[in-house]
Amino acid sequence: VQLQASGGGLVQAGGSLRLSCAASGRAFSSYHMGWFRQAPGKEREFVAAIWRSGGATYYADSVKGRFTFSRDNAQNTVYLQMNSLKVEDTAVYYCAASSFWGSDYASPWNYEYWGQGTLVTVSS
Repeated sequence: VQLQASGGGLVQAGGSLRLSCAASGRAFSSYHMGWFRQAPGKEREFVAAIWRSGGATYYADSVKGRFTFSRDNAQNTVYLQMNSLKVEDTAVYYCAASSFWGSDYASPWNYEYWGQGTLVTVSS
């Protein structure tokens, strides 16, 4: 699976952005998907995850209520709608695909495929 993330950019605090991640390859619908982010000088952190069918979503506490993760298996694409953005949301955002989460959807070690990242900058 190859992943291509897009949609990042510069936005003022309180604004919105929608990230997309398009997948190529076989059986996209068999993969759970996740978004992670990495701010300068910080570790990569979990943002959100979605079950392969789209039937369940999970969010980091820091984004819960502001971000919405969705997927369109017919289009081989996932989306991260980000509202009420804060300066602390500034980071490079990565989409990732997992064939098996095990017990931890938030661990980057459980994702086999990664996109190249898209930069989100939130200004005050």
